[in-house]
Amino acid sequence: MTEMQKGILALILACAIWGLAPIFYRELSHVAPSEVLVHRTVWSFVSFGLVLALQGRFGEIRTGFGDKRQLGISCFSSLTISLNWFIFIFAIGAGRALEASIGYYIYPLVAVVIGLVVLRERLSRAQGVAVGLATLAVLVLTAGLGVTPWISLVLAVSFATYGLLKRWIDAGPVVSVTLETLLLTPFALAFLAIWGQGAFFWGWWEALLLILCGPVTAVPLILFSYAAKRVPMSSMGLIQYLNPTLQFLVAWLVLLEPVSHWHAIALPMIWLALALYSWSVLSPSARGRART
Repeated sequence: MTEMQKGILALILACAIWGLAPIFYRELSHVAPSEVLVHRTVWSFVSFGLVLALQGRFGEIRTGFGDKRQLGISCFSSLTISLNWFIFIFAIGAGRALEASIGYYIYPLVAVVIGLVVLRERLSRAQGVAVGLATLAVLVLTAGLGVTPWISLVLAVSFATYGLLKRWIDAGPVVSVTLETLLLTPFALAFLAIWGQGAFFWGWWEALLLILCGPVTAVPLILFSYAAKRVPMSSMGLIQYLNPTLQFLVAWLVLLEPVSHWHAIALPMIWLALALYSWSVLSPSARGRART
């Protein structure tokens, strides 16, 4: 098996774990989302810290504290990913996994807009049409359901913002996420000490699930980091659509969330937008522009 094939397999496994995560977090729906979040933070730090310790790289975290600019960016990125985690946990517990999947469908298109506004990246005609279609799909859901799909929007914007902040962090992904969870862990422990409802002590099942929040977070990110060094960006972008697709199927077929006729209108619009976006990235003309 070639290195690229190993990378593709790792990426598929990472996306599969992310896509099936709603099943896992639904088992914790009887626990307050805030309490699940703080346990996810603490046990994620433990998981990432163990990986770095086994690799003899735990000392690399100190470099993040030595640069004030890097530390400031890490503080913002830790808050951003914490918001993303909380909204996802809340959505699953509230029976709104379908909205969560839509958020990760439109995330690449939100990232395009952020790149346009913040990084002054150029927007191709196809990408402009894709963003317009995604915006129209959100408006259809808003008008049809009578409420703005805020869960989808917050997940998409927070994750795209997190991706932007990660561009400005020098450390590798595992080291940087370890630093982020380390920055959040004291607040998480304080929350558990003062406001925690003690779900960890309800029984062995709850305790096990809360501990597993760490590996469920850490394993796919490590697999993703492995793949990022071996798989072309164009292939990574397409394979990552497996994540929201699995989330959608889980919400519909496993968690039995209703798919309204408004979803039936908006989702094909989003899929068409993603197809246009993918074509804009993979087309020979786009590859030619990237080489110039």
